[in-house]
Amino acid sequence: MSLKIDRGFFKYDVVDNHAILCVSVDANIKEIRKRYLEIARRLHPDSNAFTSAEEKHLASELLSKLVNPAYEHLSTERSRTEQIIILSHMGKSLAQQSSSVELNGDLAKQLAAAPNIDSFYKTAIAKLAEEQYKTLQKSTKFISRISELNLVYLIRSAANGSGSPGSSAVARGNLATSKSKTGSSTPPPPPPPQKIKEDSAVDHYIRRAENLIEKNKLSEAKVELQDALRLEPKNSHCHSLVALVYLKQNQVKMAKIHFDNALKLDPTDKIALTWKPKIEKALGQQSSDSKVISPPDDGNQPSDQSGGGGLFGGFFGGKKK
Repeated sequence: MSLKIDRGFFKYDVVDNHAILCVSVDANIKEIRKRYLEIARRLHPDSNAFTSAEEKHLASELLSKLVNPAYEHLSTERSRTEQIIILSHMGKSLAQQSSSVELNGDLAKQLAAAPNIDSFYKTAIAKLAEEQYKTLQKSTKFISRISELNLVYLIRSAANGSGSPGSSAVARGNLATSKSKTGSSTPPPPPPPQKIKEDSAVDHYIRRAENLIEKNKLSEAKVELQDALRLEPKNSHCHSLVALVYLKQNQVKMAKIHFDNALKLDPTDKIALTWKPKIEKALGQQSSDSKVISPPDDGNQPSDQSGGGGLFGGFFGGKKK
């Protein structure tokens, strides 16, 4: 089964994580987590009740490729804010376009004409959430319908400014702007907006790595960053984060190599500028006491013999992860 979704925001190459989890676009983190746990319990291989191999495989696909990434993206304040900005900007841009927005779902068409958009929208989202992952073969269709609802809701909210009943109306399956009370048509809209660029795969790797570093899950963070560097070997921020992971693991010489790479690519990199002088000072002290042999940059070297209470043990506690 294909997991491709081509309606709602997905039609405009914007991943709608709210639609994947079926939460309203203004949902808070508690609501998002509660909904994620409901879906995860239904789809996870250790807890799902599916009997056929096909359903078990599909549940695993939905969980790993859609649900988990969506929750990961919405579970942090920064990425959740970024998502809302992207969706709201797209809604505002589409509200200003002269061409109509084609709608397929009945609920989306009804929302386009509903007098109380907030009440109708929240009720519709709750209703769809009950059915979204019951029949797995239909899950992507539900995501499409939910994303259309999100699209209409944000278009109408942008058109009204306050979310109150506005000037949108359904005409033959399209979201069209009606005339004002004076009977005059809406002024010509500005040129179509530029397409919003979705975060790259490398951005997602880096974001996951930053979260893992915060949780001190260093080995997992390193895997994410190594995958990112395979895609963008000249990403300075990625090199700095790799160096930081090595530093936390007391692999000082490997950290210096990656900080050097980061500064070659971006001389203003803040992480590298902060830590490289400290590393050089510490290695200078070490070289006066013992012979230091720099390892080759193959990414698979054993830890430096400077862990524990050594050179950088004082900075990060000395424990290797």
